[in-house]
Amino acid sequence: MRRGLVHVLAWSLATGAAVTLSWWGVHTVMAGTAYDPPRALPLTAGGATAQEAEPLVPATSRPAPSPSPDPSPRRSRMPSPAPSAPRTSPSSSPSPSPTASGRIKSYDTDGGRVVFDIGASSATLVSATPGAGWSMQTWTTASWIRVEFASGADRVSVFCTWHDGPPRVEVGTY
Repeated sequence: MRRGLVHVLAWSLATGAAVTLSWWGVHTVMAGTAYDPPRALPLTAGGATAQEAEPLVPATSRPAPSPSPDPSPRRSRMPSPAPSAPRTSPSSSPSPSPTASGRIKSYDTDGGRVVFDIGASSATLVSATPGAGWSMQTWTTASWIRVEFASGADRVSVFCTWHDGPPRVEVGTY
């Protein structure tokens, strides 16, 4: 009986340690990924058209109520959607969209898609999505952001810098 309890206790401790180690490993890897809240951005196929995205407004924001009733009707403050513009090249071409903080630019590469919010003097990573069969790694500092896609020996790097001027993006394959 005692021998059976020792085996059950040893199995329980080993299983608990394995689960804890696995959770810690996955948590550490996922903490360094670039998963921001999803934003609705236009997706285009080769030769299709893209529409400019409207400025993002949280679904829970509501206009402040006026202190006194106003007999005149108020107009909506939402801008009208812009007309579609054809996209010239589906690979490595930016598709800007105006926002409150800057311009949303998307870069489609062989390894995946990277979206930056590019302002006058800095940029932020909106999203990075690896393509099928590719993995992704990101690095972010105060003056640059790098996203690297990897598949076997192939690498695609999208590098956005702004340390010595306005933000610029370089896409490199090696």
